[in-house]
Amino acid sequence: MFGIRYAKASPSTYLIQYRNGQPVREGAGLAFFYFAPSASLVSIPMESVDAPFMFSEVSADFQQVTVQGQVTYRVSDPKLLASLMNFTLQPNGTDYVSEDPGKLPQRVVNAVQVQLRAALQGQKLQDLLHESEGLVQAVREGLRRPDGLPSLGLELVSLAILAIRPTPETARALEATIREQILKAADDALYLRRNAAIEQERAIKENELNTEIAVETKQRQIRETQMDAERAVLEKRLQIQAQEIQGRIAYERENEALTELRVANARRQADARAYEVDALVKTVRGVDPKVLQALSLGSAAPGAVIAAAFQDLAQNASRIGELNISPDLLQELVRSPASQD
Repeated sequence: MFGIRYAKASPSTYLIQYRNGQPVREGAGLAFFYFAPSASLVSIPMESVDAPFMFSEVSADFQQVTVQGQVTYRVSDPKLLASLMNFTLQPNGTDYVSEDPGKLPQRVVNAVQVQLRAALQGQKLQDLLHESEGLVQAVREGLRRPDGLPSLGLELVSLAILAIRPTPETARALEATIREQILKAADDALYLRRNAAIEQERAIKENELNTEIAVETKQRQIRETQMDAERAVLEKRLQIQAQEIQGRIAYERENEALTELRVANARRQADARAYEVDALVKTVRGVDPKVLQALSLGSAAPGAVIAAAFQDLAQNASRIGELNISPDLLQELVRSPASQD
């Protein structure tokens, strides 16, 4: 009514009122009445904005790659942004008079592409595929430099690289290379396992041989100990036998001495008897044998006397005509030998 209108901004919208080309009121979340014919309103949204992007660039090794991600930004200096781009509202207070507000996300994406291209030119494809964090860090630092987003009055909230994809042909080549590396790693692992198994088997055999050597050494020590014990027993037995032989030798020597003594005594006794006999023979050498016989019969038994008598009869049998023996004499002769037995 009469050109007076009411303007109300949300807390996330920065509103600037211009009158005759000069700012008269500005701030976030303002609500006021204004005279439309002499006023213009600039509305700058302050909330963060997500801008997805997807670029096709060339890496340092001249490989085509597609980078997909998302950048999030917000307005940090609305007055600077308002001086660079037209955020003026139409008289209805809702629509913008230009297309600049819709072009802001593209400007941010373009700034991201510039920084991303500079980063890609210094890295090879495989490095990009293996580690994208370095690429993100380089782009983030480039956007935060004074000639980056701050030059537009913007602030970088976050940057995410969602995918880095090579061309299908390059991807197949990389897959083949990686596949060969994986197969080689598998072969190396198999070789290492076999080598480890061989080493383990060799270690087991060495342990078995060492055990056998230890057992043989122990058995040899046992045999040597047994042989030493047997040698000691044999030496002791030989010592005992030597002592026995020495005892026998001493006994034989004593026996020999005793025998020699006995022989000497027997010889002396025989010499004594021979001397006696010789003396006796010398004594009776001139005596009549009959006298000697008679002398010997003087102390003889009756049987011996009778035998001597019969011997004389036998010597003089030619002179005896008849010999009568009485029964008593015969009985005496027969009984005498029996009684002697």
